[in-house]
Amino acid sequence: MEALSGLLSAFGLAGSAGLNAYIPLLIVAISGRFPAGNPLIRLAEPYDALTSWWAIGVLAVLLVVEVTADKIPVVDSINDGIQTFVRPAAGAVLFAASTGAVTSIHPVFAIIAGIIVAGGVHAVKSTVRPAVTATTAGTGNWAVSTAEDVVAVVASVLAVLAPIVAVAVVLAVVIWFVRRRRGR
Repeated sequence: MEALSGLLSAFGLAGSAGLNAYIPLLIVAISGRFPAGNPLIRLAEPYDALTSWWAIGVLAVLLVVEVTADKIPVVDSINDGIQTFVRPAAGAVLFAASTGAVTSIHPVFAIIAGIIVAGGVHAVKSTVRPAVTATTAGTGNWAVSTAEDVVAVVASVLAVLAPIVAVAVVLAVVIWFVRRRRGR
C-alpha cells in the first residue's frame, strides 16, 4: 500500500510541477524538513538535498520570481518558454523523489514518467494561456495564473497528505483545460 501511495503522490506532484515547478518542490522540501524529528515525508539520497536550508531558500526565491513573472502579459509567455525545460525537469525530480526511485523502481522509469506528466500538464497550460491573453487582451492572465498557482498548491499538499485525491485534482484540471481549449 505504501508503494501505491508513493506512486500516486509522485503523479500528483509531477502534475503540479507542470503548472508551477517551484510550488511542489518547495512543499516537498518543507515536508521533508518538518515537523522536526518526524518529517511528513522522508526523501532518499540524493533527493534529501532538497530539505537543506539552502535549497529551501533558493526554491522560495525562484517561486517568487515565477509567480510574479507569470502574472504579467508578454512576460508570462517568455516565462512559459523558459519553463518548458524547468517544469518537466522538476516533475522528473519530484516523481523520482516521491516514489523512492533509488530503492523501489528503476530511476529511468521514474524520471521519464515525471517528464511526461509535468511536460503534458505544461503543454496544455502553454496552449491555453495564449488564448486567454488574446481573448482578454492580457487582463485575464493574472486571474488564470493565480488559479493555476492555487491548484498547484492544493494538489501538492494533497499529494503529500492524500495522494489519491491529488491525482484526481490534477486530472480534473487537465480535463477542464482540454475541454476549454476544444471549445474555442
